[in-house]
Amino acid sequence: MTPHTPPVLCDDRVMFERAELDRILWLYGMMVAGGEWRDYAIDGLRDRAEFSIFRHAADFPLYRIVKTPGDARRQGAWKVVGAAGVVLKRGHELDAVLAVFDRQLKKLAWSAH
Repeated sequence: MTPHTPPVLCDDRVMFERAELDRILWLYGMMVAGGEWRDYAIDGLRDRAEFSIFRHAADFPLYRIVKTPGDARRQGAWKVVGAAGVVLKRGHELDAVLAVFDRQLKKLAWSAH
């Protein structure tokens, strides 16, 4: 009799690495504290991972932070997409792409004083 081996799940979804998710969640937390954002969703898909940001849970996403490893060599694996589907920033490094939110963060910092 052969021992039963559990089936191996082949999970080929793209997901965020821990450091990437930490950086995104830090930004999200700052914007929630400032009252700008309210909810988020994380999707791991076959070709990309998406962090969608909402003002209200029932709304469409205000922004989507997208990691697409297949685009890494061409235009960069990272992009921020606005509500209308327009790519606001694209690049090879997550921090450089998230810089699109710097103006909002500075405005929140000024309003706190």
